[in-house]
Amino acid sequence: MSLRLARSAWRLLRIDAARAISSADKALALAQARGDVLAQAWAQLARGYHLQYFGTLTEAAQALQAAQAHFDALGDRAGHILAVAGQARILWRGGEFRAAVDTVLPLRDEGLRVLKHEQRGMLLNTIAGCYSAAGDSQQAFAYMYEALRDASPTRGHGFDAVLHANLSHELMQLGDFEQALRHVAQGITRSAGTHNPFLRSVLLINRVVCLTELGRAAEALPDVAEVLALPTDPSGRGANAKHFETLAIAALAAGDLVLGEQLVAQALQPPAASLPDERLELAVARTMLAQQQGRLDEAAQRLAEDRALAEDDAVIGLSLRVRCRFFDCSAGLQQARGEPGPALADLRRWQRLHQQQSLHASRARYQAAALQTELLRLQHTLAEREAQGRATERARAELAEANAQLSRRIDEVQALQEALRQQATRDALTTLHNRRHLNDTLPAMFALARREQQPLAVVLIDLDHFKSVNDRFGHDVGDELLMAFGRLLAESVRGSDVACRYGGEEFCLLLPHTSAGVAHRKVSQLLQRWRQQSFDLDGLTLQGLSFSAGVTDSSGPADTPDALLKAADQALLAAKQLGRSRVLAAGQANSA
Repeated sequence: MSLRLARSAWRLLRIDAARAISSADKALALAQARGDVLAQAWAQLARGYHLQYFGTLTEAAQALQAAQAHFDALGDRAGHILAVAGQARILWRGGEFRAAVDTVLPLRDEGLRVLKHEQRGMLLNTIAGCYSAAGDSQQAFAYMYEALRDASPTRGHGFDAVLHANLSHELMQLGDFEQALRHVAQGITRSAGTHNPFLRSVLLINRVVCLTELGRAAEALPDVAEVLALPTDPSGRGANAKHFETLAIAALAAGDLVLGEQLVAQALQPPAASLPDERLELAVARTMLAQQQGRLDEAAQRLAEDRALAEDDAVIGLSLRVRCRFFDCSAGLQQARGEPGPALADLRRWQRLHQQQSLHASRARYQAAALQTELLRLQHTLAEREAQGRATERARAELAEANAQLSRRIDEVQALQEALRQQATRDALTTLHNRRHLNDTLPAMFALARREQQPLAVVLIDLDHFKSVNDRFGHDVGDELLMAFGRLLAESVRGSDVACRYGGEEFCLLLPHTSAGVAHRKVSQLLQRWRQQSFDLDGLTLQGLSFSAGVTDSSGPADTPDALLKAADQALLAAKQLGRSRVLAAGQANSA
């Protein structure tokens, strides 16, 4: 009875927190009265994991140490691993990031051998969390995806929803906010049948961050309101990690000054923010509040207090996303104070950090494929060892089929790994697609356009007098212009369009279901918007920018993708010869 109740408490942790702790406490009392050591172990294990969120870290550590002692007395290695993994989680929540990794990582291989289903996923997710807290996104990303592969809606007891929440958080740190939003939506769907306000609050906060980073903070305000409506106690979202500073940034970015001021005041209540990300986000929130209230000197002082932390590349547990947010906020403040030099310096810091973030995201994909291959090979080996102990032909046949399926899976993962190595499809500076992606995509889009008998427009764009800008102001300013133009293109194209950096100061657009005439009008409007841009450079204003563009589509004489690009290039050349700052269609180019 007591053991069944204790195991039920463990399964309820992610489904119904209130029932979980009630069952764990009852099971512990019964087990102690009856001397049932195994039931005591499972009850303390459930209590320890629950108290990490709804109690204090000290209480959680005491419960998990008691669980470990009971499991060790019984020689239960699976229980021992889960108890130690829980203690590693406490270490990272207390800021001891490297110690957390060193505690849990040695358990990985044994855990994969002795744990089952969601327990194995719990271990992998704990390792991922330790790496994430330490700022190692590549390893965290890989372990999270592997943990997600082990979970399912039917056997995960809500654990798959937890993994979606954690995976969305890691994707946020890598800067992939759109993909993070998709995992938030999946997590909310998976958790719909549970009574876990804490998990829902985590998912909502992740969505608030994503929408704010994407410039859609106003859309996040309903989520902010829902999070704030949850009590900060065991009946709601827990007493720890209230994230008032994160919610304040969203409110202020959405223009709700009153709510933002209230949230900053709550964030300043003790205990003080201790983790690096929390400190910087609180500094950003206080700066935004002071700036919106017109207190620019105070805003600058707020940032100055934590600038050394933001500039330190060696701080463990400080995410690139939060550092990017800090320098973006600082650049805007410096600009508002009429200090373009410091503003440009902060923009360059933001650019460097953003490039690091893109590099980490690329590496993380390779790590995910590599780790999946390693783990699948280990499972394959275990299956072969089990096969040696099988006595019947039927068992051997079933294991052979399982091995064959694992082999096919390994081949698929290895193929995925090789494909990922071949994909460097993003330009690091502008974040647009690069020429390799263009070369891979254009033939398929051209063939589809011919098959559907719909036009595919191709546009080549060249920024006018770009070399002169580089020669006069330097390559850093040239890079700023390229990034600004990349953002303009990204904001202007549809979801079905493809925007690429073609090379240097040249860009290419692929516009399906679009004629050359329609494309000409769109790009002409884009030219007008680019002409209206201005850039402040150490007291000088750079404005009156322009570009030349050539437009064509697949309904013309071009019968191959290369011919289509060549026609657009010829139209671009004609536009430049006619004096630049114009958009020329292929037919117009021939007339010219």
